[in-house]
Amino acid sequence: MSASRVIAADRQTLFDIVADPAMHPVIDGSGSVGASREGAPERLELGARFGMDMQLGTGYRIENRVVEFEEGRRIAWRHFHGHRWRYEFEDVDGGTRVTETFDWSRAKSKLAIELARFPKRNLRGMRATLARLEQLATTGELPDDTP
Repeated sequence: MSASRVIAADRQTLFDIVADPAMHPVIDGSGSVGASREGAPERLELGARFGMDMQLGTGYRIENRVVEFEEGRRIAWRHFHGHRWRYEFEDVDGGTRVTETFDWSRAKSKLAIELARFPKRNLRGMRATLARLEQLATTGELPDDTP
């Protein structure tokens, strides 16, 4: 499941925001990302591990590992269930096309993900995340509801 948006900002600026785990709660449009956990790196790179406080009905913690990384172009992380969150950045007329993907093809429990309707729910969150990323990158201001 993917969502894309052309944002009038350069690719590296957008990538740098996503590669900073402290910015994940700021740009999150799903309402489920609470805060980066202590010990998270300031900037993600291939193999980096980082934890997040999450909220989906109830609070929980999740540990992620960066499994795809191409500076300025692509970054993806996964947690123990195996599904991935991927961001791709492509130069286009008018700025950068940012594509966020929820890839559950390697998940340990694909059927559970589908039965819980996470792909459709995540699509709404991804679209909102890209809008928040655009606001931050183009205005320098945080979205109004940022904690």
